[in-house]
Amino acid sequence: MKRMKLFVLAAALTVGAFAAAPNVEADPCPSEEPVACPQIYAPVICNDGVTYPNQCYADAACAKGCKRVPI
Repeated sequence: MKRMKLFVLAAALTVGAFAAAPNVEADPCPSEEPVACPQIYAPVICNDGVTYPNQCYADAACAKGCKRVPI
């Protein structure tokens, strides 16, 4: 009987831990970690109307719909 109670308790804790875990992949922005982007000039313009030096900077700013700007 004691084993059954421990099993039920362990199962409940496991289910509760998975239910409370945040979904990290749902929205990666805003990024809390600093991003080290390469210093390569390959400009992109995004839907927010901003031209970024390269795609890395656009990704760090969570910009969407970016297209390469011809140089």
